[in-house]
Amino acid sequence: MFQYFHELRDMGNRRLLFLLGIVAVTYLLLQSMLVPYGNRNGPWSSSLPENDEHLHDKDSTVSLHSTTKYSTVWNPVTGNASKVSNSPAFIAMVKEVHIEDETEHPNWIKEMHNDATRGLVSERKISKDDFALGVDRNGIHSLPEEENVGKNDSLKMESFGSNRSFITILTKDTEIGFSETKKGISPISQLVEHKNMDSKEHERVGGRTSQNATSSTNIDHLKKSPWKNDSYGSDNRTATSIKKMRCNMPPKSRTLIQEMNRILVRRRASSRAMKPRWSSKLDREILFARSEIEHAPLITNDKELYAPLFRNLSMFKRSYELMEHTLKVYIYMDGNKPIFHQPILKGLYASEGWFMKLMEQNKQFVVKDPAKAHLFYMPFSSRMLEFSLYVRNSHDRTNLRRYLKNYTDQISEKYRYFNRTGGADHFLVACHDWAPYETRHHMEYCIKALCNADVTQGFKIGRDVSLPETYVRSARNPQRDLGGKLPYQRPILAFYAGSMHGYLRPILLKHWKDKDSDMKIFGPMPPGVASKMNYIQHMKSSKYCICPKGYEVNSPRVVEAIFYKCVPVIISDNFVPPFFEVLNWDAFSLILAEKDIPNLKHILLSVPEEKYLKLQLGIRRVQKHFFWHAKPLKYDLFHMTLHSIWYNRVFQINVRQ
Repeated sequence: MFQYFHELRDMGNRRLLFLLGIVAVTYLLLQSMLVPYGNRNGPWSSSLPENDEHLHDKDSTVSLHSTTKYSTVWNPVTGNASKVSNSPAFIAMVKEVHIEDETEHPNWIKEMHNDATRGLVSERKISKDDFALGVDRNGIHSLPEEENVGKNDSLKMESFGSNRSFITILTKDTEIGFSETKKGISPISQLVEHKNMDSKEHERVGGRTSQNATSSTNIDHLKKSPWKNDSYGSDNRTATSIKKMRCNMPPKSRTLIQEMNRILVRRRASSRAMKPRWSSKLDREILFARSEIEHAPLITNDKELYAPLFRNLSMFKRSYELMEHTLKVYIYMDGNKPIFHQPILKGLYASEGWFMKLMEQNKQFVVKDPAKAHLFYMPFSSRMLEFSLYVRNSHDRTNLRRYLKNYTDQISEKYRYFNRTGGADHFLVACHDWAPYETRHHMEYCIKALCNADVTQGFKIGRDVSLPETYVRSARNPQRDLGGKLPYQRPILAFYAGSMHGYLRPILLKHWKDKDSDMKIFGPMPPGVASKMNYIQHMKSSKYCICPKGYEVNSPRVVEAIFYKCVPVIISDNFVPPFFEVLNWDAFSLILAEKDIPNLKHILLSVPEEKYLKLQLGIRRVQKHFFWHAKPLKYDLFHMTLHSIWYNRVFQINVRQ
């Protein structure tokens, strides 16, 4: 009898275990179906509710962003999603990210990280150009206790806590990004006033930039933006290590100014623009303008323009006249603030903001009917794009590029003009360092006016425009502190002071800091107004102002030197000087190769006094072409930028007969 009851009990236990097993398998199958689609309601889903502010505590949180090509093996994590920040394991939502074909990008780098002790095996495919890592040059996203990370760093995952409860296998073609968030940091409020930590420049004088506060409506819009990367919790012991950055390494290829001149001549001879899908009388008007410019009447002397400053004064003069009488621009009103239609008028990125403001207010060139336009302006701010959508320290900018791609797709569907030329008659004006990456592919054939005019980053000489990077300290008075001493009242031979960003500036200081009394070469100057004025006075008292590249090829020192009548010495291989298509930079600057740094003093002293005086005269006459005005003046920076866009379009147009 007892044996009979014992057998019944064992049978019941087996049935119970069998039922529990079925329930467990069903549960796991259900979760495996939810995870790949990023279901926000699934307990494994890492997409956080918009109102879960308690997830963003004082401790930094780390997120993992991955493409769809991956598989995972997990020890199940149970509990509410709000407690994921305290869990030793977490997973990211799968996102659909375009992965380029390897055959189209020979510069892909493959990295393998195998950490057996932590149970993580990953293989990453990273593009030197497209997988960009870093922080903004202004350092607006940086807090004092944080470590600033440069661009194009490679990261590896170090630790996920002592409890190694999962194994993640990331297959080939996977991109990884990390992000940190802090509680109580308002993205827009940080623009109101922040410490300027630009790669280039203005830590040296303790400069600060500011921006008018954005409305609460716009702030709410940003918080709810579907393009903003999510953040996911993790153990606060998680750490990242940084490999050597691309921006701290010399370029693999170098294009010097002589080769740039040859490229410009070749591009002028043959257009590479797409032939329009259908003909237009507006194309014929531009073609007529090209003929007029090429056969412009000879001008050797002009009351308004200084002839040595231009490659061809006659052609420039005629082109400018035709622009004033012919050019019509249509501005797309699509897009919401703050990324669109909200200019920044102070700081390092002021050039894109001033152009946007003046272009949208213009009545001479702007038309409301796109059928009457020769050019189309896409008025977005690359600075606000970065500030609104980039997740601090995530080192992942793919969502910024996707945002602009979505915008381009929308105007292509809504209007027929972008598709007619593939964007060849469309233009953008962007000063942030990341603009070349953000506009790649979907805006590839547009005319790009960029501060980061780097030929190794896709800048096309003869089509794109090198935009001057102007550091504006006062929106009310963008020409504040203008001026400088006379040539004979400049006792300092050469001057430089600034942060040690990039690989080149440390080389400059290694050769010249505290080595020669004539060479005033310093590192970062201390913060404060007195230090800032000391910096300005040094520029006003120096014959030559050294303008080495920082993280990127461009530098606001070039325009600063012009403001203070100091001859700029540009040391930045692959950098296309502003308005390269029309200006003759030999008339007011020295452009040296980076390898010439050890011989810098000898080169400067070898410049004859007569030539130096001509350079000084050129600086004084070119100044007006680099000024912003609340109401644009003839030949000022607004008109010079618009003219170069027009000029390049005229010489690159391809018409359908």
